[in-house]
Amino acid sequence: MSEPDLAFPPGFRWGVATAAYQIEGAWDADGKGPSNWDTRAHRPGGLAGGATGDVACDHYHRFAEDLDLMAGLGVDSYRFSVSWPRVQPAGRGRWNSRGVGFYDRLVDRLLDLRIDPMVTVYHWDHPQPIEDAGGWADRDTAARFADYAEGLAVRLGDRVRHWITLNEPLSVMHAEMTGPPGDPVRRHGLRVAHHLLLGHGLAVPRLRARVPDAEIGISLNLAGTTPASERPQDNTAAARADAYEDRLFLDPLLRGDYPHLDGGPVIEADAADRAIIAAPLDFLGVNWYAPARIAASPSGVFGYTRVEIPGASTNLLGWPVVPHGFGALLTWLRANYPDLPPIQVTENGYPGLDEPDVTGSVQDLRRIAYLRGCLHEVRAALDAGSDIRGYHVWSLLDNLEWEHGYRPRFGLVHVDFATLARTPKASYRWYRQFLSGQRRDGTEVATCSG
Repeated sequence: MSEPDLAFPPGFRWGVATAAYQIEGAWDADGKGPSNWDTRAHRPGGLAGGATGDVACDHYHRFAEDLDLMAGLGVDSYRFSVSWPRVQPAGRGRWNSRGVGFYDRLVDRLLDLRIDPMVTVYHWDHPQPIEDAGGWADRDTAARFADYAEGLAVRLGDRVRHWITLNEPLSVMHAEMTGPPGDPVRRHGLRVAHHLLLGHGLAVPRLRARVPDAEIGISLNLAGTTPASERPQDNTAAARADAYEDRLFLDPLLRGDYPHLDGGPVIEADAADRAIIAAPLDFLGVNWYAPARIAASPSGVFGYTRVEIPGASTNLLGWPVVPHGFGALLTWLRANYPDLPPIQVTENGYPGLDEPDVTGSVQDLRRIAYLRGCLHEVRAALDAGSDIRGYHVWSLLDNLEWEHGYRPRFGLVHVDFATLARTPKASYRWYRQFLSGQRRDGTEVATCSG
């Protein structure tokens, strides 16, 4: 299936993305220690449906099969995360050679398949001893994280060039902001945000020292905000959402200071911390799923809430399906950040129920339409002057969708969680054909049954 209106420039990177806790399973195998998410999942009422990551997709034992599926797509980039408690169970000190060995084998096999590994150092799971000491609310976690990042570079940096320090620090901040709205909750969340950014800034030069030719970025989940109405209070609320979500991380990374509201920065930080956080980036990872329509709300921690977009359909998680919002965000980034580094789209995907039909096939046509729409927006942004270097679908496999459990399915490949059988969906075949049409070198994409 050739789509000439979706032709991308030579050298554009095409990939898929996953995260360790969501797919690996083997939660206590080969010396791995418990993570904060293991502990949460094992508590009564922890995750929807009593889900845990104990087995997940069992990728730890089935990675060769999964990489074959990846090779069958024809991707040239795989974004995955390392489980911190698998390689350094206490969060400091001793490294677990068996855990590191898993990632050694994974990286080596990727390179054999001519797929470039893009390593996310932290995708939300940290060792339980780090959590017990205060997690990201404790400033020392930033230092522990930098040590861990350097240790990964020592062990994998001879083969891995592309590094992402943190995935979606905004989501980590929100996960920490439990309880009723109020100033203590707000202050706690912002302290978490600052320490995450500080950990990123401390890690960047450590990675560069160990991997001189590294390309280093951070992945932010950005939405793009619009007010729900012309009312002054909604306009004010949208400006607050812009500051406390999109610009909370972009401004200190790219401008050297936190956004200002109400006469001052939303986070007070000294000049030394701000300089550390603003360490130069080689790329900005952008995770995008839906835009945010914002209304004033006294119950919101920061004085706002997200509301429905009139006329927009929603997906299984209730997010509005509005691909053109992606283009609006990319335009906003280009207009507001003149020193914006090149962009890598590190996540873009669609959650559905995705159950097999009577023939055993999964016809996830809404996912195909959504991804195609988003790719049109990326192509248009390129034409308008955005520097975008790659695109990664979330996700290769159906997986554990954090607190939502196993019901929402994001994968190009269906996973039967009772048998762990993998079945490529219609979207897998569409993406394979799409990538085949993007190739310029005349080589054929590997074939895969299904």
